[in-house]
Amino acid sequence: MKKIEFYEKKNIIAERLKQVRKEKHITQSELAARLQVLNVNIDQQMISKIEKNDRQVTDYEVACICECLKIEPAWMLQDYRRFLE
Repeated sequence: MKKIEFYEKKNIIAERLKQVRKEKHITQSELAARLQVLNVNIDQQMISKIEKNDRQVTDYEVACICECLKIEPAWMLQDYRRFLE
């Protein structure tokens, strides 16, 4: 399987995900549990890998993460611009 990277990153939500999760005092395990309620099969270790930029994230995972954290997907995704500068 071909590895897909964007400016040597596996995802562009890593930093913002960690930031907003901590601001809202939600643990990685709590976020994983909320995602599982939405039928997204992600565990705490996968959340950790996303935040460390060691795992790709699908579009539906981003949408559900944003739903769980009560944030707009556009805010979560706008970090891509810094790679283009």
